Amino acid sequence: MPTPPKGRRPRVAPARAAIRGNRLFAALVAAGVLLRVVAMLGYPPALWFNDSYDFLRIANDPFPHPLRSEGYGLFLWLLKPFHSLALVTALQHGAIVGMAVLGYRALVRDFAVRRHWAALALAPILLDGYQIELEHLLLSDTLFTVLVFTAVLLLARPGSAGCRRTAAAGGLLGVAAVTRTVGVPLIVIALLYLLVRRTRWPALAALAAAFVLPLGGYAAWFHHDYGRVALTGADGIYLWGRTSAFADCDRYAAPQELVRLCPYGAPDDRPAASHQIWEDNSPTGWKNGHPFDPETNEKAQEFALWAIGNQPLDYARVVSYDFFVRTFSWNRDPYPVLGTEAKYRFPVRPDRQRPLPVIGGGDRLSVVREYEHGSGRTRVVSPFAGFIRGYQSVVNVRGSMLGVVLLAGAAGIVARRARRGSGLFWLTGTALLAVPPLTADFDYRYLLPALPFACLAAAMGWGRGTPDAAPDPEPVEPGPAEREAEVQPAGA
Repeated sequence: MPTPPKGRRPRVAPARAAIRGNRLFAALVAAGVLLRVVAMLGYPPALWFNDSYDFLRIANDPFPHPLRSEGYGLFLWLLKPFHSLALVTALQHGAIVGMAVLGYRALVRDFAVRRHWAALALAPILLDGYQIELEHLLLSDTLFTVLVFTAVLLLARPGSAGCRRTAAAGGLLGVAAVTRTVGVPLIVIALLYLLVRRTRWPALAALAAAFVLPLGGYAAWFHHDYGRVALTGADGIYLWGRTSAFADCDRYAAPQELVRLCPYGAPDDRPAASHQIWEDNSPTGWKNGHPFDPETNEKAQEFALWAIGNQPLDYARVVSYDFFVRTFSWNRDPYPVLGTEAKYRFPVRPDRQRPLPVIGGGDRLSVVREYEHGSGRTRVVSPFAGFIRGYQSVVNVRGSMLGVVLLAGAAGIVARRARRGSGLFWLTGTALLAVPPLTADFDYRYLLPALPFACLAAAMGWGRGTPDAAPDPEPVEPGPAEREAEVQPAGA
């Protein structure tokens, strides 16, 4: 019987080894896919959030929205010819499963992590009930997570970072920043990481240029419509909301031109920071269907900076509480309000869609009809809805668990057990958790985009060191002499 020439591997062996080595992860993927199918059968075609209607309004007739980042609306615009919200949610579910597969492959092949550790690192992304529910919402978080995750994988891969790789990563980070502005600071982390790796300046320049390109294009579009270079017309409003949790105009006299923006009531009796923006009697003057005027946004930013300057310790206190207490608590509170937190749970009955006006024209019902060619109303279908609702209440990553994972990743880095690249994952995950409390407010849905980065950082620190984690060698193409030997009979 002829033996395979030296340097070549039997074709069937790698396939069998892959099946044996990846059996746990294959089971997790199968479970993740099945759970997402159940969610789609139980709640067709999608779940709704207040922001969803603004994104659909962008998709119907793209324009630089003064409140919402544009990237997700443009993603919906690309899918509009299909007039199917079910397609949107299916793609979102599929994207997260695909991201998990990509992450597993990178852990095993690029970062030499044991296969079972790699599988466990991706299990929360595949199985977490809140993650599955978030993917079923018409929100930008899923698209944003996939963009950032792919960019970080490109930068963290072993080997020299060439211009093509860094440019691709920079472009993905730029699109992510247009999708959610919380992504803007991530370019600083990426640049610092490459500097620590002593990456050559052309690659650094490629990263920065590719990042600026989508942001610059959108900022120019925004300037064309509103006369100012910006990514949003409410950055000052959101920062005002952050400071409304502690700003005390009774103790500190605000400048006369800013007095009208003093929050109502004593700081301890006020609603949640982000919720104060949208109240009917808010000093911001919010009205459904009307953007904040530029002067109010500018004055709100001035007020916020004044409040932070006058009460830096109070600012640090509310940010620290949101980051360390709310983020890493075992149980969830109804924050910022009961209705908002409830949006992150599979509902017993669908919300009633109301014909509230939306910015850009029309109302919520009309923008859904134009996009879907139907009502788009969520249907609750038994027994699938009951199953996934019960599943979510039991299988989910608690905030305390996320904190332990982050600490494990940090410990691996400090102990120098982690592969180079784990620091980039850890810093990205931490930044995604920290930036919202610093600039706007805490929200439970902001925890989930940080989860894959924290899990991969921990796995890279503590899951290495066995032969089964090493990548399979690539098959070697036979030379002319080996090809000739293949056709010779045994013993010739």
